[in-house]
Amino acid sequence: MILYFEVHSFTDKVFHGNPAGVCPLDEWIDDALMQKIARENGLSETAFFVPGNEGFDLRWFTPAVEVDLCGHATLASAFVLFDHLGYEGESIRFNTLSGALRVWKQGSALVMDFPSRPASRVDAPLHLQNAFNLPLEEVYKSRDYMVVLNSEKTVRDLQPDMAELGRLDCTGIIVTGPGEDVDFVSRFFAPRAGIAEDPVTGSAHCTLTPYWAAVLGANDLTARQVSERGGELACRLVDDRVHIAGRAALYARGFLNIG
Repeated sequence: MILYFEVHSFTDKVFHGNPAGVCPLDEWIDDALMQKIARENGLSETAFFVPGNEGFDLRWFTPAVEVDLCGHATLASAFVLFDHLGYEGESIRFNTLSGALRVWKQGSALVMDFPSRPASRVDAPLHLQNAFNLPLEEVYKSRDYMVVLNSEKTVRDLQPDMAELGRLDCTGIIVTGPGEDVDFVSRFFAPRAGIAEDPVTGSAHCTLTPYWAAVLGANDLTARQVSERGGELACRLVDDRVHIAGRAALYARGFLNIG
């Protein structure tokens, strides 16, 4: 039996934000089994963690692949530890494929310390042009492609061709623009990782934050991911790190009938 939580991240109420599965483990189980669990859960990410020498070792799986960084499932894991497993430290250290990540409480929110991933300007590849039926004047690339559009409405109304996006050699595609009542908005598509559209993507804000900080001349930014479920994030650029704050809500707790 594996203890299992489903947490909705970057929101304070269920049925909003981004659902993440969380599996606390005493020791690692087989990689193939973790991938099967993530596929069966059908959520954009399922997180698995075990106690480590310093803090916890944390991994994330989409229904299709293991990924190197995930924000909402890290937030969900910290929420489970702080609020449901009795963790009493001031902060949690997670050891991951992206290095050490730290999470701490700040009022009703949790703050994650992530690496900044600034993007470089590039020409739009053919499949990206084909996926969006509009001119692409600003395209950038870090781990993900990032397309900058001129308004929140344009970001919201976008209906990309997923087959074309799936032909791009990247984890995902960020689309962003200025917000109407927040500093910026975004959406995130990752068909190659088994996710058509991710509801709220913490890791994308490792690229979004340095971009918008430079454009707006401010290191403290408010953000909204304008997917169907939607989510709210507070972002701060701190040297070569990004602090991403959000809240979480417990949807379910139980056991997986495995082992």
